[in-house]
Amino acid sequence: MAKVLTTKEENYSQWYNDLVTKADLAENSAVRGCMVIKPYGYAIWEKIQAQLDKMFKDTGHVNAYFPLFIPKSFFSKEAAHVDGFAKECAVVTHYRLKNDPDGKGVVVDPDAKLEEELIIRPTSETIIWSTYKNWIQSYRDLPILCNQWANVVRWEMRTRMFLRTTEFLWQEGHTAHETSEEALAETTQMINVYASFAEDFMAIPVIKGAKSANERFAGALETYTIEALMQDGKALQSGTSHFLGQNFAKAFDVQFANRNGKLDYVWASSWGVSTRLIGALIMAHSDNNGLVLPPKLAPFQVVIVPIYKNAEQLAEISVKVEQIMVKLRLRGISVKYDNRDSQRPGWKFAEYELKGVPVRLAIGPRDLENGSIEVARRDTLAKSVEQLENIDQVVADLLDSIQENIYNKAYQFRAENMTKVDSYDQFKELLVTKGGFFLAHWDGTTETELRIKDETKATLRCIPFDSVEEEGKCMVTGKPSKQRVIFALAY
Repeated sequence: MAKVLTTKEENYSQWYNDLVTKADLAENSAVRGCMVIKPYGYAIWEKIQAQLDKMFKDTGHVNAYFPLFIPKSFFSKEAAHVDGFAKECAVVTHYRLKNDPDGKGVVVDPDAKLEEELIIRPTSETIIWSTYKNWIQSYRDLPILCNQWANVVRWEMRTRMFLRTTEFLWQEGHTAHETSEEALAETTQMINVYASFAEDFMAIPVIKGAKSANERFAGALETYTIEALMQDGKALQSGTSHFLGQNFAKAFDVQFANRNGKLDYVWASSWGVSTRLIGALIMAHSDNNGLVLPPKLAPFQVVIVPIYKNAEQLAEISVKVEQIMVKLRLRGISVKYDNRDSQRPGWKFAEYELKGVPVRLAIGPRDLENGSIEVARRDTLAKSVEQLENIDQVVADLLDSIQENIYNKAYQFRAENMTKVDSYDQFKELLVTKGGFFLAHWDGTTETELRIKDETKATLRCIPFDSVEEEGKCMVTGKPSKQRVIFALAY
């Protein structure tokens, strides 16, 4: 039987949770707030990882790995950083267990207390900049363009798989530069890389912009973001890139001899995306039948299901399927042949629809006679009968069409849910009745930003890079404003 989903209209949050579990992406673990990423979900992450890794290396970055544990004293060196992460840190205090003298399992050995507590990394700026001090003496050692694929821990009270978990997977780039201009150029370059990835591979249109001072990364001088709109009208921050100035270099005394022979502090950037991107894929594209995955990130792009009554028919079909698979793979198309006899074709159709496989091919004895095959596309659920002789070209064109259609649908949804507002009352009303992105004038003060958040739960998502200068008045205070910014409810 097909796995029944709660509909988006009935309960969007439950629909999301149903999809994560019933499509075999992830499940809750024995550790509160943490998840087990199942093979199908991890295969999507591997696709994301492989493409981003290529894009990073194409822009001159290399991968490294830094420790999971960070000495507590490191967090004291950069005041804004510790303020930003103190409440989310998991702390290691002891290094040994022993048998309980009362025979009740094991207990922490009180004699094994660490001289200095260790923080499980919530992010790696501090441990990396303590390391860069050993790597950098001269301008000749710059730039350093390192990325690491890792896990981090940020203690969360309210969790949702992929979107907000205590432990999650991500990549974090940390770069060191000779000048502020180079570091800012790096910060801009990487937010553009993220935007290209989101739009070209995830098929999600995003808005690039700068965060307000209140929303910046702890310890950054500037934070750039890409913001995506989910189908429930809420925003999802989908990647950030930070200009750190010389803050961490000064905190860890990372100086270099510049071209004039004088000592100067290094300039820095950091940037990252996480498994939250899988949550974005689910919420941006999927429907009440299950996942809708963009072909470029689907674990496999095509599934072939044989229709047969006996072993002889299956054997004949399998010979033809092998030929089809060879042709598809020569075009770089990933394909799975599901010839299990434990499930009926109808069950398989429903299962692959639920899992969002972009293209499904079904072939039986009559198709062999006619030299044809049934083709079904996941995004529109449309079916057609195609000739076998050129099925590889048909599928290749169809995958391109699906990728484009998924993006266009998401773009159209965002366009329909991007609203200009000029009054605070209008904003508050539409926030409840419509949702989406709201373009509004803001007076530039943290006080007004926090008032909006306190009264409506909406946050200032970004100050768009492509925002046109436009004289106006703040929707809350009436004070002058030169451009509109984006507010939304968010995950």
